[in-house]
Amino acid sequence: MSSEPGVPDVVSHLLSARAAFERRDWAAARRRLADLDPADLGDDDCAQLAAVACLTGRSNDCIQTLQRAYQIRVDDGAEIAAARCAFWLANVLQTRGETAIAGGWLARMRRILDGVPGDVVERGYLELLTMMRHVGTGDFAAAAECAGRVTDYGQRFDDANLLAVGMSAQGRLTMYLGDVREGVALLDEAMAGVSAGAISPLFAGQVYCLMIEACQEISDFGRAAQWTMALSEWCDEQPGLLMFTGQCAVHRGQIMRIRGRYREALGEFARAVERYRRSSMTAPVGLALGERGDVLRMLGEFEVADEAYRQARESGHEPQPGLALLWLAQERTTAAVNAIRRLLTERRDDVGRSQLLPAAIRILLAAGERDEAARLSVELGQIASRFGSAALTAAAGYATGTVAAACGDLATALPELRSAKHRWAALDVPYEAARCGVALGMALRAVGDQDSASAELSSAQHIFAELGTVPDAREVQELVTRGADVPGGLSEREVEVLALVARGQTNAEVAMTLSLSEKTVARHLSNIFSKLDVPSRTAAAAFAFDHHIV
Repeated sequence: MSSEPGVPDVVSHLLSARAAFERRDWAAARRRLADLDPADLGDDDCAQLAAVACLTGRSNDCIQTLQRAYQIRVDDGAEIAAARCAFWLANVLQTRGETAIAGGWLARMRRILDGVPGDVVERGYLELLTMMRHVGTGDFAAAAECAGRVTDYGQRFDDANLLAVGMSAQGRLTMYLGDVREGVALLDEAMAGVSAGAISPLFAGQVYCLMIEACQEISDFGRAAQWTMALSEWCDEQPGLLMFTGQCAVHRGQIMRIRGRYREALGEFARAVERYRRSSMTAPVGLALGERGDVLRMLGEFEVADEAYRQARESGHEPQPGLALLWLAQERTTAAVNAIRRLLTERRDDVGRSQLLPAAIRILLAAGERDEAARLSVELGQIASRFGSAALTAAAGYATGTVAAACGDLATALPELRSAKHRWAALDVPYEAARCGVALGMALRAVGDQDSASAELSSAQHIFAELGTVPDAREVQELVTRGADVPGGLSEREVEVLALVARGQTNAEVAMTLSLSEKTVARHLSNIFSKLDVPSRTAAAAFAFDHHIV
């Protein structure tokens, strides 16, 4: 029997929509399902309608559909179906950042299930919502317990969605609670279900993002790049998909930033902001803006970077430690130190500390706080060892080397910096490799190996110029020029020692002023006498006055 004019043929539309859903053509599925009344849909079709609206970025349509479907199920006494609608409403609203309203729907779902006898798989979905609330408040221990129960429900009820999301959440939370290697293993296991295509797109996208974010947090750039490519392909295969494409753009931009492709990264971050806003997802916008600020800071576009950081803060994201590094670059050293010390005192797990410590060490060394930087350098090395991350190991080696160089311990600094440079180069992270090259060049200059120092500095300057990181290129040029102006082939440290000796300080006083040992000061003086071909402190002091060192 044909339908009345203007009234869709429900059966035909349903069959067409289901076919589009199966082939993941979300645009076609939305067009078919949008014409139908939730009252005409079964539970599975209603869930598909909500999912399609969500996946195509029409979260308002999704919420309206689910609210109507919920009321219909309540009126019909279909408690389990109503609980499912409440779950999806809470999930969508939580994703949009509307946590208070999401909490109300979670409470409704719990109340409904309290009246349902026996154990049902929907209780696993309730645990999933509860877990998300604990994550939002930073109670990772409670969240991990919920994640374990989600996984258990997935296993007992053979629910691939709960199993994959529960296991991936367990992995991420296990990392936060201190066992990074076990956490990564759980994430890998969860991804097996996604790769096999066994779970629904809404949950698959969440698991992809959990994995990539975890890789970024522990600086496992190789793994992050592989899964980002997989997520990009997964998104491209689904016509009309908008949800998750914002996250995908952020992840692509992060990999481009790591590889030194800064202008391309800025394009991805801009796309991410636009897609988040189209999907009414305001909370993640701040992260994309913060990433944009980091790239602009590295390129030397400080005013634009500051504006990006300001917008990130207004979106609820604290763009640190990038903002503190911007202040350091703007010579607002006190502000940078105050910010980084405040961040260091806040409660953070090892994963969070690993993201903060490299910047903290850099800022504190620039401020002359060597002892504090040294303590943090040891901590970073310990974390890198526990995580087994090649990038963190490189960062820790750079930190150890720069701290040792600042303290005059060049025997330690040289091999640490050389090793860190090789590690960053092997990971294809050119910016960090070049920064190691600068520090290595300065250490070589300090021991009098001027030719090797010049080679390292010239190589680093070339890389910075290719990358477009103007502040770093300018800094290296100043170091090269300054080195060329040093008389007698003296290193910068030797010039510092000579200036203090010329002012009449004893070896002990020089050691105290420069935070060196007396033995190191004596070695520097011996090198100075040799390079200047002078027999005494008095003759060396005369050379210092003649060449305007003092």
